Amino acid sequence: MRAIRLHSFGPAENLRLEELPEPVPAEGQVRVDVRVSGVHLIETRLRRGIAVGPHRPPELPITPGSEVAGVVGAVGPGVSADWLGRRVVVQLGDAGGYAEQALADESALYPIPDELADDVAVAAITTGTTAQGVLGVARLTERDVVLVMSAAGGLGSLFVQAAKAAGALVVGVAGGAAKVARVRALGADVAVDYSAADWPERVRTALAGREIGIVLDGVGGASGRRALELLGPGGRFLMYGWAAGEPTEITTRDLVERQLTATWAIGPNMVPPGGWRELTTRALREAARGRLVPTITRFPLDRAADAHAALEGRAAEGKVVLTV
Repeated sequence: MRAIRLHSFGPAENLRLEELPEPVPAEGQVRVDVRVSGVHLIETRLRRGIAVGPHRPPELPITPGSEVAGVVGAVGPGVSADWLGRRVVVQLGDAGGYAEQALADESALYPIPDELADDVAVAAITTGTTAQGVLGVARLTERDVVLVMSAAGGLGSLFVQAAKAAGALVVGVAGGAAKVARVRALGADVAVDYSAADWPERVRTALAGREIGIVLDGVGGASGRRALELLGPGGRFLMYGWAAGEPTEITTRDLVERQLTATWAIGPNMVPPGGWRELTTRALREAARGRLVPTITRFPLDRAADAHAALEGRAAEGKVVLTV
């Protein structure tokens, strides 16, 4: 089978297409004949040998990729033959997804609804699951004014849609004219380019006196800090990432003097009583019903390096996937 391999940490060009033996499922496993593999920004940093939170650089060589959609082509001992030929989506763990075939535990499989495309299922299983969890923490209502950072991104675009569906007034911030147009097309009431130095003032002008009550921040750094400063008294600041390279700086003085609440929304805070599987099932259901519509950028498997470069250069919109 064809697979993307990483033999040494470094630039995207270190991702190479190679031929590997066909994997054989062990007890409790299936072999998924992959149609689509998801690509994450976190994988671009691990590829360079940089730790990201709890994620440590892998032992090399490795086939990157943590999620795939495809068809079950073989089952291992103890796995029901009923899985054979079924379309599934699965989170693999830390590796193995950038390939024509991947091994997965039976317990990690999710059947793909007939009306759902493979690439949308891949977007839903991780990005959609995370979005459902963060939105559970946010508890958006029609009374809210919501600022979504990186609003054209994989998570940001879903947050814009969900906030509009909740009846909130939505401010979407993104980098560059094309992404701002995309945010506006998603339904944002206000769409602003944060590559402009005066973008916070543009937001204030557009809101004409209304104050932002919730910020959903996956950017961090200086941009996240400027978004924090837009919050009105009693506002809530929900963080779910730091694409800028460092989290938004928040002090206890910020919280006390402006009566703000700041929350890291990823992790135990976002998990409902039914656990992660409940979130993923919910995300797949919402996607199948057309209420969760991810933006997807596609690359063929042999252009995995280009996919990484596009993510690192912020040239890709929404969820990035490799088609096999």
